[in-house]
Amino acid sequence: MILKEKRNTILEEVFRTEAGCVYQSDVENCFYVDFGGRAIKFSILCFFRLKTLVDKVNLPDMAACPERSSDIEIISPCACEHCYVLTLAEIAALKELLAGAKVMLELNSILKERLCRLVK
Repeated sequence: MILKEKRNTILEEVFRTEAGCVYQSDVENCFYVDFGGRAIKFSILCFFRLKTLVDKVNLPDMAACPERSSDIEIISPCACEHCYVLTLAEIAALKELLAGAKVMLELNSILKERLCRLVK
């Protein structure tokens, strides 16, 4: 994706799909979401706010609602500088990306906890 070429900071890939990638920067204490042709830096708090907002979008209702004039959703986490204007398919792809990243972060935490127990 586009992010690896632009950053000098060491970034660890957290999770990747065909639609994008989430990177973690321990140096900057943040995440980078490379999605839709843009790489956006999020603080840890904003990253999880974004995930919460994306999870709240009900895809079946969005697809089935005849009153909607279009199938786009604007997602703008509070206290974050960025917003996404996404179609139904893009929201599904972003949901998958963020869900996978969260699972990998949780798995990493569990592994570190277990390894610390073994060392003690």
